[in-house]
Amino acid sequence: TILLNWGDDRCLKLLGNCWKALPENGKVIVVEMIVPEIVENSSASSSVFQLDLLMLTVLGGKLRTEKELEVLARAAGFTGIKSICSALDFWVIEFYKGSTTAGE
Repeated sequence: TILLNWGDDRCLKLLGNCWKALPENGKVIVVEMIVPEIVENSSASSSVFQLDLLMLTVLGGKLRTEKELEVLARAAGFTGIKSICSALDFWVIEFYKGSTTAGE
């Protein structure tokens, strides 16, 4: 959960550096809290939005939706994005430099 600490510009730079360092069919595994596209009335959803506000005010970072993470990854050069699994609001997402299912 590093990307939530930074704004889009710094995340783009970080992901771009990862992309450059990877071999042709390499991947980056990201574990991040994901902001739901549709707001739910639950304590878990409330916690995510409270953390989002905290990250914005303290660090200048933010939590992102899955779609926002995909946009950042593609802007950094990644061509494949695959959501692997989730637990509560934490998601494991793979960003692929080469094919969408590198190594599969």
